[in-house]
Amino acid sequence: MKNRTNQRLEEITAGMLIVGVDVAKSVQWARFVDCRGVEIGKALALQNDRKGFELIVARIREICNMKILRYPIEAVMIGMEPTGHYWKPLANYLMKAGYRVVGVNPYHTKKSKELDDNSPTKSDKKDAITIARLVKDGRFFDPYLPEREYGELRGLSNARVSVIKRTNAVKNTITAILDEYFPELWTVFKYPLKGKASRQILRSCPFPAFILAMGEAGVLAEIKKAVKKTVGMKKVRQLMAAAKESIGVEYGLDAAKMRLVWLLDELALAEKQLCEVEQAMEAALHRTGYALQLLGIKGIGVVTAASFLGEVGDPLRFQNARQIARYAGYNLVEDSSGKSKSGTCISKRGRKQLRSVLYQMAFTMAGKNAEMKMLYQYLTTRKDNPLKKKQALVVVSKKIITVIYSLLKKQTAYKPELVLGVVRKEMLKAA
Repeated sequence: MKNRTNQRLEEITAGMLIVGVDVAKSVQWARFVDCRGVEIGKALALQNDRKGFELIVARIREICNMKILRYPIEAVMIGMEPTGHYWKPLANYLMKAGYRVVGVNPYHTKKSKELDDNSPTKSDKKDAITIARLVKDGRFFDPYLPEREYGELRGLSNARVSVIKRTNAVKNTITAILDEYFPELWTVFKYPLKGKASRQILRSCPFPAFILAMGEAGVLAEIKKAVKKTVGMKKVRQLMAAAKESIGVEYGLDAAKMRLVWLLDELALAEKQLCEVEQAMEAALHRTGYALQLLGIKGIGVVTAASFLGEVGDPLRFQNARQIARYAGYNLVEDSSGKSKSGTCISKRGRKQLRSVLYQMAFTMAGKNAEMKMLYQYLTTRKDNPLKKKQALVVVSKKIITVIYSLLKKQTAYKPELVLGVVRKEMLKAA
């Protein structure tokens, strides 16, 4: 197969105008070079709005019509760093205008900024010309903006991660308040944020002073507002005993209770949002047409399958499963020089959230899926080069990618007997 960098260099023709754009929230810079990297015209500062977008398109057309160029402009390629979210409106606008937009790795820009002037100086104006010359050297890639159901899945997956982070932050804050004012509550309710009775206690009488003031009858009445049968007098007496022996602080009780009620309301809202987003993910997953194959794999559920497609997009846009593994940052790298030999590790130059989803899949399937469990146990117990648990899970993750890609490409159902090849089966038998 031809080298990918050579393929990109072949795309840079003599009559190509290359535009480097450093994207920012308000003011963006654009620089223009020809196929040799020679700058054309002056740098352009543009606002991040429609007038600014129209301005860069006008400048591109102006340069294309210039008569003093060595080569007539036949094609335009626009490069930018696809970081954050500010690049997306400009990229979308330029694509609709008929221009090809490519991405440049921000790490490459950082490492290359001293090549022209041998100076560590950094500015948006300088970064723009660095990006343009990286594109000229073939160091670019085609950014992927998922559409239709894959775009929905990516948005829903990001929303779910955001809701979970907010939920965990709220739970941690509630835990901190309880540890300060009523640490003994954990001996009465093992999971006070899960049960209806314990949540009702946290709303009405969360601290020892309020519990003792209400008495057994009052506390029992509050519990019965939430549950009728599961929690009774026995739990109330445990709560009263814990309140009498509590070492919690006794100041600022009203303020702490008010704050606790707010947090409980926020937690209830987050849980409702999580339920809604997971239902939407399930619906979008079925619209992709891949739900049957993915959910047929033991150990993969609706959320992980939907999150995987949200991060990857359409898996069949890749030529093979190795490209998906590289997209996740699972390709192995080393740092050896001369007699100094290093070990290997994954590059992590890929989508972090995709690695997180795959790790969750591998963790679950190593316990529930017989084939993956067998592979995991072999990797961690083999005589030659046994892997650590997390290393073995990375290998299992890459195997999961291969299985998923094969099933979707062949449009077949999951067959356990085909998961492990002949060579791997022989190795397992020998072990």
